[in-house]
Amino acid sequence: MEIHKETLLASLPAEWPEDLLPQIQDRVARSGAKIIVLDDDPTGTQTVHDVTVLTESSVPGLVSAFAEPEAAVYVLTNSRSMPLADAQALNRCIVADVKQASSATGRGFVLVSRSDSTLRGHYPGEIEAIVDELGQDYDATLLVPFFLEGGRFTAGNVHYVAEGEWLVPAAETTYARDPAFGYSHSDLCTWVCEKTGGCTAADQVASISLETIRQGGPDSVTEELLQLTGGRVCVVNAVSYRDLEVFVLGLLRAEAAGKRFIYRTAASFVRVRAGIAPRGLLASRELVAEERAGGGLIIVGSFVDKTTRQVGRARERFEDLHLIEVSVPDLLASDTGDAEVARAVAVAEQVLARGDDAMICTSRELVQGVDGQASLEIGQTVSEALVTIVRRLSTRPSWVIAKGGITSSNIATEALGVARARVLGQAVPGVPIWRLGAGSRWPRLVYVVFPGNVGGDDAVADMIGILRSEQPG
Repeated sequence: MEIHKETLLASLPAEWPEDLLPQIQDRVARSGAKIIVLDDDPTGTQTVHDVTVLTESSVPGLVSAFAEPEAAVYVLTNSRSMPLADAQALNRCIVADVKQASSATGRGFVLVSRSDSTLRGHYPGEIEAIVDELGQDYDATLLVPFFLEGGRFTAGNVHYVAEGEWLVPAAETTYARDPAFGYSHSDLCTWVCEKTGGCTAADQVASISLETIRQGGPDSVTEELLQLTGGRVCVVNAVSYRDLEVFVLGLLRAEAAGKRFIYRTAASFVRVRAGIAPRGLLASRELVAEERAGGGLIIVGSFVDKTTRQVGRARERFEDLHLIEVSVPDLLASDTGDAEVARAVAVAEQVLARGDDAMICTSRELVQGVDGQASLEIGQTVSEALVTIVRRLSTRPSWVIAKGGITSSNIATEALGVARARVLGQAVPGVPIWRLGAGSRWPRLVYVVFPGNVGGDDAVADMIGILRSEQPG
């Protein structure tokens, strides 16, 4: 049942009064360990700034990242777009490369499996693959899906998604009806039982409560974590960044005492675990195109209702925004797919070349397969078509927005040839902006990785306005 956000927050104990980030930063610096974030789509960089993101996990690339002074590096897996077996194989391969890079540099590491704050993704399969490849016993897997910027809160072990001023239990949202990663439970202990096929009973899932975090502080968190053994699963409740700070400091103390944990988290945890201080939103002047050859380009692959509303608002605000709708049924049909791609390329090329902004958008009707696997394959086909369209463009855009996690990953790696990028920060909360590396197709391009499930109805329009050096409306 949904609950008003203020009602829930008012029912909780007061936040822990002390700013703990300096203590976290000190412990992270003294440990020297590199935090390796295995990100199942590129939207996981949505809370950090001034860090490197790699789109492949070669040992040389990782060795270079280990040598950088920053505490964290992201390694993009895009595994949410893959069948489970492929996702597991990829995670094993990356972990093996990380182990080699760590050995070569003499720098230790900590792994974070970053996934969706609305609980979609290959859980527990990816965690099982990571633990297997690491070859070590772990005391517990910590589940931390809190993501403030996207309105995801966990209280009383129930995970909520904010819709305006209301908090909706996650299983009652459209995200829970995802054809590949759907679920029925919002209570995370029961969700674990569901996702493990009953292998982990709900009453065997531990949790760190908000009462422990807010009334007992880091010492109480440490005490409870020290009791976890045997690879248990532990849910972490949080509704604010201060809650995360309390938990992370307690976690670092428990790890210093010898405990081993694997993290399955949303994006907010990474910033705190890495000791990264918050920064303000990026301004238009920080995102000026370094090379302007054409108009801006927006690629929309996400099919969720939020994206559809955002696209509609952007078109209302910017009458000069040229929409190029790509028919998904035509892309899926063997006799029309190539022609639909060619049409979109031709129109987009004309729009960009005259300096106007183009939005290439898949048709909004969701086309599903007969099961989760078939739906993933449909998504892959559509994504490949969008990649082909961008790859065939000859005019360099001034900037690119890619809407949707899988879409933004595939456009970056397959259409733009990105091996390495720098996360600049966010201009809209929860929406990461990259500066593409020297080896990419369009070096130094501003690339906006826009999650499908983030932002209000005006968020895409606001982002376009910022890139056009206009104030949000």
